[in-house]
Amino acid sequence: MELPWLGEHCSERACKQLDFLPLKCDACGEVFCKDHIRYDDHKCSSAYKKNVQVPVCPLCNTPIPVQKGEIPDVVVGAHIDKDCKYNPAQQKQKIFTNKCLKPGCKRKEMMKVVCEQCGGNFCIKHRHPLDHDCRGSSHPISKA
Repeated sequence: MELPWLGEHCSERACKQLDFLPLKCDACGEVFCKDHIRYDDHKCSSAYKKNVQVPVCPLCNTPIPVQKGEIPDVVVGAHIDKDCKYNPAQQKQKIFTNKCLKPGCKRKEMMKVVCEQCGGNFCIKHRHPLDHDCRGSSHPISKA
């Protein structure tokens, strides 16, 4: 040890490693090395103050506040029974709603593909005026 006055020793009894970049636990205030900084690694007695997790409703994905002493499962269950904004019909909304107007074609697209000449809505396969026998304008259609 060339520079023993630099850094601090880990507060974990089994470790006592001299760390030049010590980390201070935000719950108990003691100094630890990188291997013992997590609450579980040094068995922090004050972890309950900081290690708080908020349960999330599995249906509507809303965080549910839990008061001290309450059981999270019971609180989430009460939320589902009373306040949950989950709408099962919303999950089943159809995405592909724009039906192709070409006779015989049953394809549907997510977005409208409107022909500039006739104004009809077609699928990707029939979007070109030559592919849906367009009769929208009087000027000739190129064969390109």
